[in-house]
Amino acid sequence: MQPEAMALHMGLDLPDFDKIGYYGADYGTMKPYHRIGSLLFLSGHVAQIGTQITHKGRLGQNLTTEQGYAAARQTGLNVLGGIRQAVGSLDRVKSIVRCLNFVVCTPEYEDVHKVSSGMSDLLVEVFGRDIGLGGRATIGVMALANGVCFETWATVEIAD
Repeated sequence: MQPEAMALHMGLDLPDFDKIGYYGADYGTMKPYHRIGSLLFLSGHVAQIGTQITHKGRLGQNLTTEQGYAAARQTGLNVLGGIRQAVGSLDRVKSIVRCLNFVVCTPEYEDVHKVSSGMSDLLVEVFGRDIGLGGRATIGVMALANGVCFETWATVEIAD
């Protein structure tokens, strides 16, 4: 099943950033993506629906690993919307190259990798393992803009 059909089959509610606008402008001066040849570099995506942040807080303090996983999954939905905005269709994705993830957490919290799996699992569900599973790094941080608990940068290979 092609990724667009899979997203529809899964009932995913992907944002249409062409209609609602990319929310990154609320966080500073940036553009939503930059493309160089077949590589698409997405600016930061977070767990947000419209203007509402879905998961605020700190893992290991007031958020559980399960809540962090859900935040990462919501972020993944926004990444999919960002891909659509940039190239028109998820079917054009040749591979997820890499994602760099940031998790707001206490210094003692060590399960940042489990949080990031919320997004990685979604990408594999939509694209399949060969295309949807790229390189990944996750870093625990003290704070992100507006209290979000998870942010990602993604690099995607696009087929022409």
